[in-house]
Amino acid sequence: MKYEWIDEYLLSKKGVEKDFKEEWGCFRYRIFDKMFAYVGGDKYGKPIITMKIEPLYGDFLKKQYKDIVPGYYANKTHWVSLYLEGNVDDETVRQMLDNSYKTLIASLPKKYQRELE
Repeated sequence: MKYEWIDEYLLSKKGVEKDFKEEWGCFRYRIFDKMFAYVGGDKYGKPIITMKIEPLYGDFLKKQYKDIVPGYYANKTHWVSLYLEGNVDDETVRQMLDNSYKTLIASLPKKYQRELE
């Protein structure tokens, strides 16, 4: 996997928990039981990370990079998948992960948002 730092980066964010969903064969990153990213493989076994991101940002990324595609086994409007052996620069990947984290936090009830402040 090219982006070995992703796991540590996501787990460094406040409130993030990681688990393994055996039925899906993937690791999930969640806040208050709400998933915002997961790492697994596509139908060919190629490693991917799928993230919930703001739709306009996702559309922009899919047009810019061939390694960013509509969310694999996810809502194609709100989720994108990144091939982990692709050629997207680390800074863009970090921005995507940050957007995913912030998008989920914005959707949480205010009570949970205050806990994460």
